[in-house]
Formats: sequence, structure tokens, C-alpha cells
Amino acid sequence: MFHAKLSVFSRRLVVLPAALLAGVLFIAPPAQAGAVLFTPAWKSLEFFRIPATKYRMNGTSVEITARQSSSVIYTPLPEADWPARRASWDWAVESSVPPTDLSVKGGDDRNAALYFVFLDRETAGRIGRTASIRKLLTSRAARILVYTFGGDRPAGSLLPNPYLGERGAIIIRRPAMTGAFSETVDLAADFQRAFGTAPQALVGIALAADSDNTDSEVIASISNLRLD
Repeated sequence: MFHAKLSVFSRRLVVLPAALLAGVLFIAPPAQAGAVLFTPAWKSLEFFRIPATKYRMNGTSVEITARQSSSVIYTPLPEADWPARRASWDWAVESSVPPTDLSVKGGDDRNAALYFVFLDRETAGRIGRTASIRKLLTSRAARILVYTFGGDRPAGSLLPNPYLGERGAIIIRRPAMTGAFSETVDLAADFQRAFGTAPQALVGIALAADSDNTDSEVIASISNLRLD
């Protein structure tokens, strides 16, 4: 979900420092085919006057702590992943935000949201490898599927994205709750359902967690993110 704070976010776009996040020198494990690793190379988008959510990168997993905070991290994908049409991952929530209406601006906190960012082939060829998350979230060419662990609707609900308009869609995989789950999603089918056409190039993935509107806390993790 494209956050309302984007209009006032900090202009800083920084690489998450390994030493600060892990406390030790981070060495990523070897990547497997189709695996998306969580490393300090993910870039962070922070919002003006709002504490940043903490993401502790562990290679195959990321630990999330959001205490009245909000921020987004993003990684571009190599061209070899652009044709991906399925994704899978595991996620777990130990401390959850309350249920919120994700289709309405304001008050729309989520335990976790995975953004899958698509471009048409021509635009992907020009900016897919280099565009920042800020540019992609505001690009008219982008189409963004957001899968959430959070919200007040049943699993499988397709919601309009109040911040992206026709360029984005929200799919609730799990409503606001605690627990651990494994997910497998058909990106192509969900894209067709949301936008009425077939996807072209999957150029990047973003992750967000926020609890600032409900003054609550998220403790969660995501692991084994894979594209096929």
C-alpha cells in the first residue's frame, strides 16, 4: 500500500548499514535460483517526522519491529527475474496491529505488506534496474500488487489502493492477527484480476510495516521469499 506519508517523506534514500542492523559484519548466504535475499543492499524510504520501522536483515529472512513507526525497504530485481509469475514466502507475527480498513487513507496500519512492482517491457528496459522506490511508487507506468498481513477484511479480499488509484491493488492474505503462515501466490492471475491485463516485467519488491496510526507495535518476520 502506498503510504500517505509519501507526500512528506524524507528525501534521503539510504542503503541500510549492515553493522548497525546486524551488530556484526553481514555475510549473505549464497543465493539459490529464484530466491530473494534480505541483505543490507535493500534501500530504505523513510517518512518525515515518523520513526522508521526496523528491519534486521538475515539473508533468507528479515525481522521486523514497528513501534509507532513506518518505513519501506526496496530491492530491484535482476532481469532474469522479470518474467516471474509466482511467489512464495513464510511470515510470522508475534505482536499485531489492530484490524484497520486498508481501503481508506489514514489509520491503515499493517503488520507487513509485500509490494510486487511491475512495469511494461519498454519502461522496464529504461528504468527497471535503476529506478528508486520513490520513482516507482509515483510512476504512471507502474502497476503494484500489495499482499498484506493485516486489515479488517477476510483473506483473499481485493481492495482498491487509496494512494495508488488505478495503479495499485491490495490483496489481503491474512487479516490482522498473530500466527505463522506459508504463502504461495499466483502473481499473473492476481494481476489479471486487479488490472484486467497480463503482467509484463516484475522489476522490484518492497516491504513495509507500520504501526504509527494506531500507536501499536508489530513484531514479525518474513523468510524464504522466492520467485518462480
